[in-house]
This record gives sequence, C-alpha cells and structure tokens, in this order.
Amino acid sequence: MTETNKTLLSAAVRAKIDAWLQRYPEEHKRSGVLEALRYVQEERGWLNEEWMDAVADYLGMPRIAVYEVATFYSLYHLKPVGRHVISVCTNISCMLRGSEEVLAHLKKRLAVDVHGTTADGKCTLKEVECLGACVGAPMLQIGKKYYENLTPEKIDAILASLE
Repeated sequence: MTETNKTLLSAAVRAKIDAWLQRYPEEHKRSGVLEALRYVQEERGWLNEEWMDAVADYLGMPRIAVYEVATFYSLYHLKPVGRHVISVCTNISCMLRGSEEVLAHLKKRLAVDVHGTTADGKCTLKEVECLGACVGAPMLQIGKKYYENLTPEKIDAILASLE
C-alpha cells in the first residue's frame, strides 16, 4: 500500500477493516471488500476512485475488482449524495402495489428526478431493485430504516420527519 493511499483511509476506518478481516484467513482478505467500502462510505458519504483504490491496495486486490463490487451494488454511492438517501424499491412486488406512484410522488415533492439531490443537499432519490420487504410493498429505505405500505400521506409524514 502506498503512503498516499494509506493516508486516504483514516485510522478509524483501517481499525474497522482490520477487525472485520479477523473473520477471514489472511489469504482471503479480499472477502472484506463489501464492509471496507461501507466503512469508507460511512465516513466520507460516498466513494470516489481514489478511495476505492485505497481499499484495493489495503486489501491487496486488483482495483478493477473493487470497482466491480462498488458499481454492482446499489448501496454504494459513486457520487456525492444528500444527507438522506431515499431508495425506492421498484421490483415486481412493489411495482404491482404502486411503487410507480410512490416514485412519482417523491419526484414531485422533492423536485428532483431519480439519482437527483435536492437543492438544499438534504435528500437524494434512488430507484433500486428488491430490498427484500415484499410483504410490505410498496416500500422505501432511508439510511438503514425501512418504510412499508406507503401512501402519499405516509410519504409526506416521512419527509416531514427528516432533519
């Protein structure tokens, strides 16, 4: 790992990664890539190429392999996002129960399109595949919290509760 890349990962992030890597044999450090990216994103708010390179170097894996992970999963943000990322599930169960209306309502209320961030930097709207809460469709996720069985009124209340 280069000295430059070492300084890109804070001591706190390196400690979290190291603790997570204790679960794996030394030769399988790359198995910690999902969590390593999550730790960086939690600290930085999003992932840029430089930070992903630092993770790759730290884990001793090809940089392209880290990019493949970061671009595959919708939980990673590859550009700056708002303080609240609103992920609307539009997979089949949610679609059949009104996710298109949920997305349309959010676009109108937030005055942004999908992948857009509000002018005040408060919210970013994302459309994602299955979030695994089909029984509560239509649903969305903000941070680590799920909101299910959405109606326009519930959405308005959720938005009003965000700081």
